[in-house]
Amino acid sequence: MLTAKSLFQEILDDDVSFRLFCSIAASGETQGGWENGRIAALVPTSQRGLARKIVRHGADEDKHGRIFNALLKKRGLSPVDVPSDTDYTMLLERQGIGLAHEQLKRDEQLSEQDVITYLSHSRVTEQRASEQMRLLLRYFADHPDIGRAVRMISNDEDNHLAYCHEELLRFARAGHGRMIQRTLRECALAEIRVYRDVSLAVMAHMGALLHWSRARAALLAAGIHAVYAYERLIGWRRMVSLSPPARRDALGGPATVEPEFA
Repeated sequence: MLTAKSLFQEILDDDVSFRLFCSIAASGETQGGWENGRIAALVPTSQRGLARKIVRHGADEDKHGRIFNALLKKRGLSPVDVPSDTDYTMLLERQGIGLAHEQLKRDEQLSEQDVITYLSHSRVTEQRASEQMRLLLRYFADHPDIGRAVRMISNDEDNHLAYCHEELLRFARAGHGRMIQRTLRECALAEIRVYRDVSLAVMAHMGALLHWSRARAALLAAGIHAVYAYERLIGWRRMVSLSPPARRDALGGPATVEPEFA
C-alpha cells in the first residue's frame, strides 16, 4: 500500500533518489542561510536587537545544509545539481514573495516594512518546514542513518516558527497589524501554489529515477493536487494566524555548534 512512510522509505533506500533528495534539501537550507545572513547585516538601526536572532536563524539553516551534505558523504555520495523546477526558494522569489536576492546583494539598509515582509515570508515557509520535519520525525526519529538529523532539524524548525510568531506579534503591537495580515495572506497563497508545483516536479524526478509506473505517478500527482485544493480552500489559514508561542525567545541564545555527525 502506498503511504507517506513507504514513499519516503523508497526514496531513502535508493542511492540515486536519496542523492537528489539531500541535494535539494541542502541547497534550500544553504540559500536560507545566505538570505538570513544578508538580512541580519542590513536590518535598520531601529531593529538592531533583532539582528542576532536573524543571525542565529541563518546559522541554523547553514547547519542544516551541512547535515544534508554530510548524510550524502556518509553514503559515499556527492551532491547533484538541483533541477530548476524543484528550487522552492527561487520559485517563491519569482512570485514576488519575500525579499529579492538582488535587493539583499546591495549594501542598502532595509526598512521596517522590509523586515516585516521577511518575517511574514519566514512565518509561512517555516510552517511548511516544521510540518514536513514533523512528518519525517513521526516515521524516522529512530532511523539509524537519518534519525538524529531529523530530530535536530525538526527542533530547529519549531524554534524558527516560534520566533516568527513572537516577532510578528511584537510588530503587530507596534501598529503594523494590517500590513502583517495582508502580507501573510499574500505569502500563504503564493506558497501553496509553489509548494504544489515543486512537489509535482520532485515526484516527477523521483518517479523517473525509481521507474514508477504511470499509474503510481498519476496517483501521487492526484494526491498533490488534492492537498493544494484543500489548502487553497481553507488550509492556508493555518499559515496566517499568529499566537504567542510556547517556546519563548526561541532564537535568543547563541547558535548551537554541532559536529558534522552524519
